[in-house]
Amino acid sequence: MLPEVCGWLRRRTSSAGDWQLQDLVAAKGQTTVSVVLPARDERETVGEIVGVIRRELDGLIDEIVVIDSRSSDDTALVAARAGAVVHAQDEILPQLKPLDGKGEALWKSLAVTSGDVLVFADADIRKFRASLIFGLLGPLLADPTVVYAKGCYDRPLDGASTGGGRVTELVARPLINLHWPELAGFVQPLAGEYAGRRSALERVPFLTGYGVELGLLIDLLDLAGLDAFAQVDLGSREHTPQSTEALGGMASQIMLAAWSRLRRQGKIEGCHEPSDQLAQFRRALDGHDVTIRDVGIGERPPMITMAA
Repeated sequence: MLPEVCGWLRRRTSSAGDWQLQDLVAAKGQTTVSVVLPARDERETVGEIVGVIRRELDGLIDEIVVIDSRSSDDTALVAARAGAVVHAQDEILPQLKPLDGKGEALWKSLAVTSGDVLVFADADIRKFRASLIFGLLGPLLADPTVVYAKGCYDRPLDGASTGGGRVTELVARPLINLHWPELAGFVQPLAGEYAGRRSALERVPFLTGYGVELGLLIDLLDLAGLDAFAQVDLGSREHTPQSTEALGGMASQIMLAAWSRLRRQGKIEGCHEPSDQLAQFRRALDGHDVTIRDVGIGERPPMITMAA
């Protein structure tokens, strides 16, 4: 690991327990804070998450916004009843052709929120704790030079305290260490829980698939530099684990995200365009069935350019 990364880890890493809620409310001053939950078919968890934030973070959070990403269940209704402001993803900036993926929901949230600081959190978290939100706000409210705070945590899997985050360990971490070693100190580079200043988030593009988190790390590093990042240990995080097939699709999108940034930064020459099709196989009675998945990703420009 690079010496500057080791120094950054010591200087910029904290834990949620280091930040007291009353101190953060006092430090907040005139800064406004928005919490954004991208959600698709998360009726089982989104209401509880919104409720915890409303009950326990009064005075710290100014708005809770759920971006409903084409749910087929009543996620939107559950979130609204719990007290969130709910927007349908495709109804935001309707003049644009809709794109798919989590990154699209996150990017569009910039158009319907007002906070100076935005906190993003996944809507499928079980046993949600308020510290998952206010822990991320600690570095940003305490230090004006911090523009982006990333959460890290243990990932329980199948009863074990660790074992989740398989795409991180098999795909994202090797790519980061190979090509962006300045980012090697992030324990969970693909974590869905992070916070940033609007002034920075509006100046970088958003990839539209599961590569959005990797893209933000790389692009914000170019924009602000490593010392503008912070990392917060949030303890443990539980959610429903994905199937191996679903993880394959996520891994493909992260590889496409890395490819796009390597080309943009001139680190590779694009002698061909990578395929956006993923063939996956399952055992059948007479051999194997093949499923072809579209894993292509798009990209939205910096939101600040949309105002123009």
